[in-house]
Amino acid sequence: MENDMHNSNKAKPYFVSSTDAPAFWHVDILWFMLATGDQTAGQYSLMEELCPKGSGAPPHIHEWQDEAFYIIEGEATFVVGEQTIKASTGAFVSIPRNTVHSFRVDTETARVLNFYEPAGFEQVVMELGVPATTRTLPPLNLPEMNSHKVQELFKKYGMKTVDAPDILREPPGEPTCLSSDSHRSARS
Repeated sequence: MENDMHNSNKAKPYFVSSTDAPAFWHVDILWFMLATGDQTAGQYSLMEELCPKGSGAPPHIHEWQDEAFYIIEGEATFVVGEQTIKASTGAFVSIPRNTVHSFRVDTETARVLNFYEPAGFEQVVMELGVPATTRTLPPLNLPEMNSHKVQELFKKYGMKTVDAPDILREPPGEPTCLSSDSHRSARS
């Protein structure tokens, strides 16, 4: 399991805030890159996300990374393995690598911190996303993503979509974002 974000460089102290962090629009979410593998010597990444109602990932796994969410503001429902978790402001959700999981934002918007250890997944967002020109939810007219490039990057960074029912979406079985076939949330 090679992860090219791992390297022997020592992480150096740095400071960034969400007001000046690099920001990207990706799958109807505004992502702020608070810590990338470049800054942490591949040890971890941390992103702040502004998510609209209905957004979130369908069932998937991260082969190489543990993932965690901290809800800054709003509410979301997570399915982690066989467990359904209703998370609201102040909640923390930890997802070990190779655990099937999905989530859906339940309030008009939610702000979350999204952590990966080791780093890597942030590269998917930066490579597939569009640099945000404002600190708002993305416009609805963003270009569609190339499904071959999506799958290539998922493989490169150890993410796999899972062929399982997406019980968080309405109607059941209809993808609403982050998949190889559909990359738009309920806002489209």
